[in-house]
Amino acid sequence: MILDFETLKFVWWILVGVLFIGFAVTDGMDMGVGTLLPFLGKNDDERRVIINTIGPHWDGNQVWLITAGGAIFAAWPLVYATAFSGFYFAMLLALFALFFRPVGFDYRSKIADQRWRSAWDWGLFIGGAVPALVFGIAFGNLLQGVPFHLDDLLRPYYTGSFFGLLNPFALLVGLISLGMLTMHGAIWLQLRTEDPVSTRAKQWAKVTGLATIAAFALAGLWLTFFIDGYRVVSMPPIDAVPNPLTKEVVIDGGAWLANYRDYPLTLLFPILGFAGLGFAISLSMKDRAGLGLIMSGMGIAGIIMTAGAAMFPFIMPSSTNPGSSLIAWDATSSHLTLTVMFWAAAIFIPIILLYTTWTYARMWRRVTVAEIKSQDTLAY
Repeated sequence: MILDFETLKFVWWILVGVLFIGFAVTDGMDMGVGTLLPFLGKNDDERRVIINTIGPHWDGNQVWLITAGGAIFAAWPLVYATAFSGFYFAMLLALFALFFRPVGFDYRSKIADQRWRSAWDWGLFIGGAVPALVFGIAFGNLLQGVPFHLDDLLRPYYTGSFFGLLNPFALLVGLISLGMLTMHGAIWLQLRTEDPVSTRAKQWAKVTGLATIAAFALAGLWLTFFIDGYRVVSMPPIDAVPNPLTKEVVIDGGAWLANYRDYPLTLLFPILGFAGLGFAISLSMKDRAGLGLIMSGMGIAGIIMTAGAAMFPFIMPSSTNPGSSLIAWDATSSHLTLTVMFWAAAIFIPIILLYTTWTYARMWRRVTVAEIKSQDTLAY
């Protein structure tokens, strides 16, 4: 079966979204655990318990981020070039923060010195909280438009600054990202640990979950009434050779709501976001953390899909030259490239999902202080 060019462009917009959701639900959980580490663990044994709940999985989960970056590079090369240059310092900040994770996991417990271990606990906190915040800030800037333009040779020129990214709306979206991943990690800890860590995690799940719901609602109102969206006025046929400069784009106050008006089923996405987080909090409070974790993941997916549906077909709108905006129809690779990637994804993504599910099932247990003490030199 050979898919036509138009269909492949839409399919890859969906697949990249799936990769980001997979990253947020799996590695985002690990980041949430790292964010909570200095606060939930009251002594070294408890902190080792917290670390070992994600010890077998964190590196495999992080592959989702690498895969998403590779997919953007291959499917949307112009987006990759523009985003990784425009958000260069923000990406470096996230990358340097992520460096704390492998070193912290492997070396934290090698030396029985309280100052050494405490320093790495805060390193793991940075490795969890900073990337979660930065990724949200980046998406908040996408919703407002990014200051860049393309020249006649399609070379991107970013005209903004790092501190320009730290605007109020972007920071709010960053807090949504940090809050939802921290809640997800808290419910994971509630499920995988025993008291008193489990009880503390339950309280953090409630606080961070309610804060995320409030921030998500505030961001929706802010986006509706105070932020202009983007709308494509005219463009060549969707199956034409991709060229971002051949379309006309205008800035429109209600453009980010257009898809919700035109396709009412997309309203299920924000409903899923609110309902998923709400049910996750309720189930966590009733000590049904397993179902709560599933609902938390659905809430995260709903929030990401809400933003994606609002922006579609825009991937990276330009605030300085709207005609240079990159969209799903004209920022893609060739038909052949998308086809080869599609079949590779169709084969390997199910294998990855099956393998990941198997590893979680095989290593499923509650991590206890007694276990950590009995395996002092083996556990993280």
